[in-house]
Amino acid sequence: MTFKWKDYRAKSAARYKLMTLDADEFVRRFLIHVLPDRFHRIRHYGLLANANRAANIALARRLLGAPDPAPTTEETDGAEGAQANEEWNTCPCCGGRMVIVEIFEPGCQPRLWPVPAIGLDSS
Repeated sequence: MTFKWKDYRAKSAARYKLMTLDADEFVRRFLIHVLPDRFHRIRHYGLLANANRAANIALARRLLGAPDPAPTTEETDGAEGAQANEEWNTCPCCGGRMVIVEIFEPGCQPRLWPVPAIGLDSS
């Protein structure tokens, strides 16, 4: 089976590519995206649903007693400063944007400990 797919890492016309797979492999890859019975896709539901996101986040912060985030300001207006900020928060492994979750002083414990993964493997 041959199908067209979009490579989001590539730019320009080389973004669209053709892939040929065995029928069994295509069905296996397709079924990875099918949820089991009684499961519901939650992409557009919950606390971070687009329609209520700002209100829900504000409510969660208030209930948790977390301070409101400080308004972001650009320290520099030049392109050089923007490039430096971009390099500072770029992941060295994947190149994605890193987000600061918490800053704490040396020798202090973090306020929020990471939640352990459930251990579901969809592969």
